[in-house]
Amino acid sequence: MPIGAGSSLHFLVGPSIAFLVVGLLALFLRWAFGTGWSNSTPPPADDGLLTLVATLSRRESALALRAVLSDAGIRSTVRFPAPHRADVLVFPEDADRARSLAASFPGS
Repeated sequence: MPIGAGSSLHFLVGPSIAFLVVGLLALFLRWAFGTGWSNSTPPPADDGLLTLVATLSRRESALALRAVLSDAGIRSTVRFPAPHRADVLVFPEDADRARSLAASFPGS
């Protein structure tokens, strides 16, 4: 006995359930591992053991200050938290010397 073309749609039940399960799984994973809806303010940066000694507007100036600090025997690093902003960080025991050098630095 042949099956009519429009008499039943039972062959669509299996794929429909599969697509529904995959869609629900995708929504759950987006909810579970998503970053949230609010992207207005980034979280504050954790400097760890380092201390901020200078904030400069140009990458080249920050790297030049880092070279001056290195010549003085002060270990430092540069962080770029936003466009046109560079933070120079040092260890706390060198912060006072680094600030005095940064104050006399022409790029700051």
